[in-house]
Amino acid sequence: MLYYSKKEQNIDLPSCRLIDQTGRTVSETPTTNNNNRKPIGAIAEVHGPVAVIACDTLPPLRQALRADLDHETYLFEVHQHIDERHIRAITLHRSTGLSRGMAVYDTGAPLHIPVTPECLGRLLNIFGEPLDGKGSLVTRDFHNIHSPPLPLQETVGIGEVLPTGIKVIDLLCPFFKGGKIGLFGGAGVGKTVLIMEFMHAVAILHKGVSVFAGVGERIREGHELWHEIRKAGVLPQTMMIFGQMDESPGVRFRVGLSALTYAEYLRDALHKEVLFVMDNIFRFVQAGSEVSILLGRMPATVGYQPTLTTEVAEMQERILSSPEGAVTSVQAVYVPADDMTDPAVGAILSHLDTTVILSRSQAGKGIYPAVDPLRSGSALMDRHTLGVRHYAVAEGVREHLARYEELMDIITMLGMEELSDQDRKIVMRARKLQRYLTQPFWTTTSHTGIQGVSVLLEDTLADCEAFLVGRYDELTEDRCYMRGTMEEPKP
Repeated sequence: MLYYSKKEQNIDLPSCRLIDQTGRTVSETPTTNNNNRKPIGAIAEVHGPVAVIACDTLPPLRQALRADLDHETYLFEVHQHIDERHIRAITLHRSTGLSRGMAVYDTGAPLHIPVTPECLGRLLNIFGEPLDGKGSLVTRDFHNIHSPPLPLQETVGIGEVLPTGIKVIDLLCPFFKGGKIGLFGGAGVGKTVLIMEFMHAVAILHKGVSVFAGVGERIREGHELWHEIRKAGVLPQTMMIFGQMDESPGVRFRVGLSALTYAEYLRDALHKEVLFVMDNIFRFVQAGSEVSILLGRMPATVGYQPTLTTEVAEMQERILSSPEGAVTSVQAVYVPADDMTDPAVGAILSHLDTTVILSRSQAGKGIYPAVDPLRSGSALMDRHTLGVRHYAVAEGVREHLARYEELMDIITMLGMEELSDQDRKIVMRARKLQRYLTQPFWTTTSHTGIQGVSVLLEDTLADCEAFLVGRYDELTEDRCYMRGTMEEPKP
């Protein structure tokens, strides 16, 4: 069966595309103006971004609908059937200008976006339209943003360790090819900076590509991120899809699926190793909560939508790897009031392989990246996966840092003199390890004036072994701070 996709929003394009059930364009046919086509209904009520539409025939859920006003196109997504004649749909644009009686037309399909190899290096919106001032993507290939995940028999499991060049990550909470990684933290602890460094590492170290989904990004943040990525020289291997904070909740709710569709295309059609980055997935949950309330659903725990778990799983279960290529996901997760027991945080946490917890107390001490080494970790941290040496060194570092944490109260009240000789050595080495695990980033060089460094895992292990056996006991703590390997001169 064939069906028509939505007409492109550039009104000077006189055609619409014929798409088969796989989401691929098979031909182009001329189309007449909407005024010569029969509408499926008309807008009966408008409640902010939600429109109640009276229909002659109910379109299926998630169908894309459209209405035209003053040469502008309004797109809707069907979310709820109220009765046999009425539906509720979320507008994917600002609702300014919508009015009762406005004719609504069926596009015949869910929202589709244009895909092409030229998408790399571009800044796009949820519809695949340019935000970077360059031309539109020219292609006959359109994909459904609601595509099902890969069949189970076509997926592959998590692969080998994916080095990032960041010492504390590679040592204590390593990434794995095809895994899902969460960066948890409150506002201002460095989630976005760390994400930019991951994108730099994938482009430079692994020659892969990155897809960045800006969910509810502030315009200022998106603009700065775009320019920072250009300065870092990794924009040609990156594509960015933004659903800005001032847009409809429908856009913020679906922009992650649009970006994920591009990641799947790069994996399947171009056979790329893809880093799929989402900043911030908590805003996706917030948009879902907003949509749920507007649809009249009763809120559940702590005011979240009753469909929270399903909505998070729907996105997470599409992040899969195939023999053609791997999709590794890094997701920034805002933690409300630094409360890790929040239901939204728990729903996201259950899908992750590696958790990186960013601590405000670490940032307050000037420890950057502000990773909490005792609360961060990976589900695959074992001898079989990491190897005996890596596992032993990581555990030794954790033991020293944990013992230092235990002794903090005694040190504060009574001073270092009251500790035993063994505990004093542990505290001294732990403080140096804490500072050694800091690192200047490539993406912050223009701000700090310190050249960024990437450190091989083998060098990190060798340095940490030397700290643990006391080889650097004579060094001062400042000699260990913000540097690469201990053999290299401090910048």
